[in-house]
Amino acid sequence: MDNTYYELQLKINPAMEDLISEIFFENFDCEGVILAEETYKDLEMIDTTQGTLRVFLKNNQDYEDMLYDIENVLDLYREEFKSRGLTEFELGSWEFNLEEKQTQDWSQKWKEKWDVTHVTDKIAVVPDWIEYQPKENEVVIKLEPGCAFGTGTHQTTQLCMKALEKYLKCGDRVADIGMGSGILSILAKKLGASYVYGCDTDETVIDVAKENAVKNGEKCEFELGSADKITDKFDFVCANILHFVLAEIMGDLKNIMKDGAYLSLSGILDEKKQMVLDAIERENLRIVEEIHQDQWTSFVVTK
Repeated sequence: MDNTYYELQLKINPAMEDLISEIFFENFDCEGVILAEETYKDLEMIDTTQGTLRVFLKNNQDYEDMLYDIENVLDLYREEFKSRGLTEFELGSWEFNLEEKQTQDWSQKWKEKWDVTHVTDKIAVVPDWIEYQPKENEVVIKLEPGCAFGTGTHQTTQLCMKALEKYLKCGDRVADIGMGSGILSILAKKLGASYVYGCDTDETVIDVAKENAVKNGEKCEFELGSADKITDKFDFVCANILHFVLAEIMGDLKNIMKDGAYLSLSGILDEKKQMVLDAIERENLRIVEEIHQDQWTSFVVTK
């Protein structure tokens, strides 16, 4: 089986790319993901709600067993997401096709998808294999895209990165809740944070984040965990998580903020922002800025 791999092509709403990608990183031996959006002239809504997520999985079980596992895992997560308020339309159809393919050229094909991402005039995310000459005073983060949640290409990650650039002060202590690849933690260090702590409930991303920090010459503390277990206080907190999770843990996020601290909240679809606004109001947090990018909303709040 070493000379073959599985490619899954899954119909999704592109807005759900990171959320659905994480399903495969958490439950399967996933090598990477690519989103291929489909465009339809004159049908704007279709353009934003149709896409194919290509998922590359190691071939470590029979085809029928893999097919069975994928169907069951997707059914389980789909019902969970619907119980949290996401609609069939927002999720996309999740129709899929699974193929067994030769491994000889997949890694090169996957790399061809990626290029340098200029998040702002000052911040660039560069895939490992690309030689890049940074501009003067440009902050560069080197990552292997597709290996964990948070590659710098998704709008939700970029919204948090922009908030860090704007509101982080040199010497701040930073917490990154649900840190995934560690990209926000690494950026915080590069922007002058004195200490950065990141946690995630997915144990598979911890080593990835640690490797990414070392690759970028930065020291961050990463561990398995969640906001409710933290006793420390921070000057800046990042939480790039789906809207319903943000609403559930808003009190925990507030508890780890120093007085006057900033909290960057991202992962919020425009039509779901009221749930987060209600949680912000419930915890008596004050909105400093509301930022939009495509169909996503982000809030910067303070205590």
